[in-house]
Amino acid sequence: MKHTIAAMVENKPGVLARISGLFSARAFNIMSLTVGETEVSDVSRMTIVVKGDDKILEQVVKQLNKLPDVIKVIDFKNEEFIDRDLMLVKVNASKALRGEIIEIANIFRANILDVSADTMTIELTGRETKLEGAIRLLRPYGIKEMVRAGVVAMSRGRK
Repeated sequence: MKHTIAAMVENKPGVLARISGLFSARAFNIMSLTVGETEVSDVSRMTIVVKGDDKILEQVVKQLNKLPDVIKVIDFKNEEFIDRDLMLVKVNASKALRGEIIEIANIFRANILDVSADTMTIELTGRETKLEGAIRLLRPYGIKEMVRAGVVAMSRGRK
């Protein structure tokens, strides 16, 4: 089962290593990890997506809460939340095929960031299923390079 967790942490060296170490010590594979400053400059927000069963994840969340650098942990398991991922993908794009690739980009509301003589670089944001759908349609053109930034998530509404 896939789980999304957010941790508000003190923005200082070593925090990322301690938290990722906690997951690896429990044999959780981190599928996505993003970290960035929040509206408070000395606080960072980590969004972590992992696969694992509920019982072990519950223990990890409890242990996260015990770490001195952790301010707050949010397990999105029982909450409505918004999540987005960012991907840049460079595809082969001869002049003859550019129109088709532009159509695919438009369907997914993607931005074309760069066009060269034989490639196009596209920026996509959205849920994982949207990005995976775009990859499936772009793969036949030949994906030269791809990078994903990782999932960011927050609760819906007032929380």
